[in-house]
Amino acid sequence: MNPAGRSYTIRVEGHLDEHWSARLGGLAITHDPAGTSTLTGTVADQAHLHGVLAGLRDIGAVLIALQAGETG
Repeated sequence: MNPAGRSYTIRVEGHLDEHWSARLGGLAITHDPAGTSTLTGTVADQAHLHGVLAGLRDIGAVLIALQAGETG
């Protein structure tokens, strides 16, 4: 795998507070007008991605979409 990681966009229901960013792998959180949140950023590897997804599960976020971008 490319050492730079892969970019991801993850959308969840509701507006997440910014303080969750650190717990969710440092991904940037933006609030969408439709009442959802979009997390974007680079994920180092599959273990990191699974950690982010586990963090979303742990805070009760409902996953709407997950999209992988170009390899960094």
